[in-house]
Parts: sequence; structure tokens; C-alpha cells
Amino acid sequence: MSLTDSLPVLPPTVRVFERGWLSANNVLFVDGDDTALVDTGYCTHAGQTVALVAAALADRPLRRIINTHLHSDHCGGNAALQARWQPQTFIPAAEAAKVRDWDREALTFDATGQECPRFTFDGVLHDGDVVRLGAIDWQVIAAPGHDPHMFMLYAPGERILISGDALWENGFGVIFPELDGESGFTEQAAALDRIAQLDVGLVIPGHGRCFTDVAGAVARARSRLDYLGADPLRNATHAIRVLLKFKLLELQRAERQMLLAWMAETPLMQRMRARFMPGRAMDEIFDETVRALEKARALVVEDGVVVNRD
Repeated sequence: MSLTDSLPVLPPTVRVFERGWLSANNVLFVDGDDTALVDTGYCTHAGQTVALVAAALADRPLRRIINTHLHSDHCGGNAALQARWQPQTFIPAAEAAKVRDWDREALTFDATGQECPRFTFDGVLHDGDVVRLGAIDWQVIAAPGHDPHMFMLYAPGERILISGDALWENGFGVIFPELDGESGFTEQAAALDRIAQLDVGLVIPGHGRCFTDVAGAVARARSRLDYLGADPLRNATHAIRVLLKFKLLELQRAERQMLLAWMAETPLMQRMRARFMPGRAMDEIFDETVRALEKARALVVEDGVVVNRD
């Protein structure tokens, strides 16, 4: 984890906690007693998230939480932050009923085999809304693709974009809707087009470091999207690797059989096998995935134990 608040282009009311890949980046806004946090990381990092925010706020309370979308690595710290400060929490409008009923399947936590403690919300945000954070007006911009209900936050005066998982320096988040036969590639392309039309000088992504070469990032993302869209099996294979790596980031090390059992029991993994790899056994897919991640130096296997590598 590193703090990128030293970037000279960031306004003094904005601070970014770069968290890595298990937890999404957190963006903290402090304007006197008006404080807010965009995205809250994964639940196993919740204690660290609370400590980072508390240290930055000193004796101030956290007033608001805003989630760009409700994947577990972006909202997993909500409950802990709510327990500490009782902030008002704002989520994408289309997710309200799911959170109110705590429908873990509809919220994708069960589907992906991930965890997220139950949290509440106080308000919703729509495409076109404007929210004031850190004495800056931010436009809410819908950016479906990775997630159907994701939004970005754009400050035109400061030329800053909080892109969530719509754009990273080298890519974007898994296009999850396509894994269940729904449209996602077209929406992701539209999100990239929308970003390209904005006057952006700095991107604060959901994962990875802040960056200024927006045109280059968009070009790389479009190339990646073309590659995935040419053969949907590529998106599924990538998703399987990402989900397995995410689980290993959470556990750090696990017996091969335990990880295989987790994969076999995870509903989205089951659906991807049936849709994209019919006739193939889950253990065969698992071993192929482990080999690919080992080749990429993302893990190592030691005496039947799968160990994470950063």
C-alpha cells in the first residue's frame, strides 16, 4: 500500500490511498468538517481502512461514504466505517432494493465467492447528479460495462476523473455481464468513448496508481476490449484467473484441494464452465488456471500449497 496524496496535481482537499488489488483505492475528501470517502476496500482490510481514515481525519468524524459500485472490493469496508462514525452512505440508485433486502446473490457476493458484511445506505446517486466533495463539484457519470450500475465522478474545473473500474492505467475491470450472457462489451466501449470526450488531466482509478496519460490509457483499454470481444472465451478465462487470484490475495496461501473446492462451489465459476467450457472438468480448469498464474509469477505452488506472490 502506498499513499499518493503527494501528487502535486491533487487539490489539497483530496487524498488518495492506493490499496492494491484486493482492496480498491480509497479517495478521501476533507473540507473542514465536511469529510467523505469514495470506495472502502475489501472486508479483510476493513481494520486497515478505518485506521488510515482515522489517522488522516485526526479528530474529525467521517461524514459520508460514496460507492462507485457495489463489488466487494469497493464496499467491503462500509460496515466497519459505519460502525465507527455513522456516516451517511450513498450508492448507485439501481442497487437500492438489493442492499435494503441484503440480496447477496443479486449483489454478486455469493456468485463470486466473496464476502461483504451487511451495510445500510442513506441515499442514492444517478447519472447526471452533482455531488460536492472536498469543496469541489463532481459530476456523476454512468459507466456500465464492468458492472451495469457503476458510475464515475468527474470534476471539470480540476480536470480530475475518479474512474472506478472503467479505466485503469493498463486496462479495466472484468466485464462481468458478458459472463452470464448479458451485454457488457458495448457498454464498456461507450464508457471509454465518454472518458475520451472529457477534458481529463488526472485519473484516480479504482486500482493502481493515479495517472495523467489519459489518451494512452484509453487506447490501451480499447485494444484490450477488442481482444476480449473477439472471443468471449477470453473474457471468461481472464475472469477465472482474476477471481482465483483475488481469493488467493484474501487467503495468501491455501491447500490446493481447498482452493479447488472453493472454485467448484462458486456459482459464477459453475456458470462460466457450463457456458464457455462445456464438457471440461472443474479440476482441469483449475489446474490450467494455476499454471497460467504461476507462469505470470502471480503465485507459486509448494508441496500442494498454493502461495500468493505480489
